[in-house]
Amino acid sequence: MKLSFILLLILYMFNPQAYQAQEKNNIDLLNSEIVKNLKLRCIGPAFNSGRIVDFAVNPNKISEYYAAVASGGVWKTINAGITWEPVFEKEGSYSIGCVTLDPNNTHVVWIGTGENNSQRSVGYGDGIYKSDDGGKNWKHMGLKTSEHIAKIVIDPRNSNIVYVAAQGPLWGPGGDRGLYKSIDGGETWKNILDISENTGVTDLVVDPRNPDVLYAATYQRRRHVWTLINGGPESAIYKSTDAGQKWKKLETGLPKGDVGRIGLAISPVNPDVLYSIIEAQDDKGGFFRSIDRGASWEKRNELVSTSPQYYQEIFCDPLDVDKVYELETVSKVT
Repeated sequence: MKLSFILLLILYMFNPQAYQAQEKNNIDLLNSEIVKNLKLRCIGPAFNSGRIVDFAVNPNKISEYYAAVASGGVWKTINAGITWEPVFEKEGSYSIGCVTLDPNNTHVVWIGTGENNSQRSVGYGDGIYKSDDGGKNWKHMGLKTSEHIAKIVIDPRNSNIVYVAAQGPLWGPGGDRGLYKSIDGGETWKNILDISENTGVTDLVVDPRNPDVLYAATYQRRRHVWTLINGGPESAIYKSTDAGQKWKKLETGLPKGDVGRIGLAISPVNPDVLYSIIEAQDDKGGFFRSIDRGASWEKRNELVSTSPQYYQEIFCDPLDVDKVYELETVSKVT
């Protein structure tokens, strides 16, 4: 206990009037010219920021982009990151899973709330939001019980066609879980890949030559206070060639048994080439490649993210079909 505090306590006990006078002097000091000239500054991202889970860049103006934060809303910059403005801080969720721009109108921004992670202190969301004016105003578009949204994909031929990969609640079954599709700009949704009450969709990629060709990764998991059930037999890769009406489970060359989180990527250079990073039991996981549109897969190496429940995201290089980036605590390239 500091000596100054002890002296003030004694002063208060034996002479309350003197104590009050001392308090008034302290207040006067706080109102002095010295303190008045001190200016407060937010030290948030300048000191220590939260986990950045997604970016959405305006392809027509690359200095303008959005950053989604696992536990901190969505931020926008119009000057390549020199300054940032919070654009999603008064809505129903502080936790974000993904952010996407409409490829036909970059003023239209879609946000999936709820970080797509499985740790104990996970932030959950309340569905899908859409802005028509670059993040100034937002409208809630449904899927309120999805809680954790992994990805939003918009059909480049028709902005009314929107796909949402919903992982679903972490601590219990059910909810809005699976791959959802809207054909009316998000006014209504249909679950087009519904595996079970325990398994959601954690990734989705689309063939740029034909957006009716979809590849989805499902993820079976459940968090309890004492453990994480991080995988199961329902985790897999599925393919549709008719915009989600019918699905085929891809199996040739892929791990069987209990499988954890899966990340997908499709090469824009040659969309016949797909990559996947797979967590699986008995060291069967690793980094896989398909050169025949997912019909068969070859394990290329043993690479799995250091913590797949957080990461397992890969991206193909836009120029080199053989180059792939894996994002995690220490990002890698192959």
